[in-house]
Amino acid sequence: MRGDIAYLAQQLAERAESVCRRYLSQGRREGRYWLVGDVRNTPGRSLYVRLVASPDGQGAVGKWTDCATGEHGDLLDIIASAGAHHDLRDALAEARRFLRSPQPAPVEDRAGRPRREPSAPQGTPEAARRLFAASRPIHRTIAQAHLRRRGIADLRDCEALRFHPRCYYRPNIDDLPDTRTAWPAMIAAVTDLSGTVTGAHRTWLDPSSWMKEPVASPRRAMGHLLGNAVRFGRAQHIMAAGEGIETILSLRQILPDMPMMAGLSAAHLAAIRFPLELRRLYVARDADPAGDNAMAILAERTAAAKIELVAVSAEQ
Repeated sequence: MRGDIAYLAQQLAERAESVCRRYLSQGRREGRYWLVGDVRNTPGRSLYVRLVASPDGQGAVGKWTDCATGEHGDLLDIIASAGAHHDLRDALAEARRFLRSPQPAPVEDRAGRPRREPSAPQGTPEAARRLFAASRPIHRTIAQAHLRRRGIADLRDCEALRFHPRCYYRPNIDDLPDTRTAWPAMIAAVTDLSGTVTGAHRTWLDPSSWMKEPVASPRRAMGHLLGNAVRFGRAQHIMAAGEGIETILSLRQILPDMPMMAGLSAAHLAAIRFPLELRRLYVARDADPAGDNAMAILAERTAAAKIELVAVSAEQ
């Protein structure tokens, strides 16, 4: 029985995208992954199935992870859940039926080779979504160790944070000539009020010391940022906001149950969109001219929206 299961899992992995199109039809392919809400084929983006093996060999085709629940498995689990097959024998029988069914011909290019998914333009929301989908949960990674060294240990409701072991870095004129173009990085999803990923923030890390990598620009953002934010926790009547991710995460160590937003810069903090539920906003402001300007703009916007604004110095 065990050998039969392993064989079926391998055969399913060779047809990974076809399995997803059949049993996870509410999802869609993005880059090397199939994204959907959960194993029951709910629309969404929480669960991702790997369609292409990772270059380092650690990510196998057909493996999936649900970022919302932490569940993971292979394509046989997908077939069992999508068909509500509570008995293993029923799931195996369904897998065999699928493998015997006619498979659609792969889409090929003019040279007869399987056509690859086109790359998303750099810096776009689509590129940000693909980067976030290609990253892994932050727990037990050097990104988590990096945050712990800064006194940030409680990462509850931090699904917006992930880790990529080899995130592309484009050197600029301030970098050394031999600067590497791929480093481990902490990836943060920038989302709008509906939870749609519109951008991503990258913090490149030193794999030996777990601190920010000594490159000229260790932090960069991409995608649509204006009005959006890196969000922690579900919107409520009382929330907090600030510029930096680590500033907000530090504040959450004291107030772990309060939902918070990181705008990523003073200008973007000033333009952050308010959830409809919001009635009081604490702002962890930076004591500099940019922070002063952001607070002035927020004061006008919150007053117009009948939201109480409370300033909290990031130095406190």
